[in-house]
Amino acid sequence: MISNAYAQAPAGPGGLDPTLLMMILMFVVLYFLIMRPQMKKAKEHRQMLAALQKGDEVVIGGGTLGKVTKVTDNYVNVEIASEVEVTVQKGSVTTLLPKGTLKSAGS
Repeated sequence: MISNAYAQAPAGPGGLDPTLLMMILMFVVLYFLIMRPQMKKAKEHRQMLAALQKGDEVVIGGGTLGKVTKVTDNYVNVEIASEVEVTVQKGSVTTLLPKGTLKSAGS
């Protein structure tokens, strides 16, 4: 009723396991489809934050539009309405808008 179990022959030299090849291939695909574009986007965001200056029109977290009035190392003052300024962390600035966007958005 119970069949005999025999040892298998040892693997030949130099052979790569197909499972290992699939894992390596999956890592390469994930790197090029997910990790690399994310790193590129993060680098562009850091460069944008480093280039912020007074007078730039920006979008801050939550979608609020405003004009930069002061830039320090970690914080940015943004005028969101006439004589209304908020101080936000630099990282909360999400988008740098083209000049004149606020004039066209307000009308």
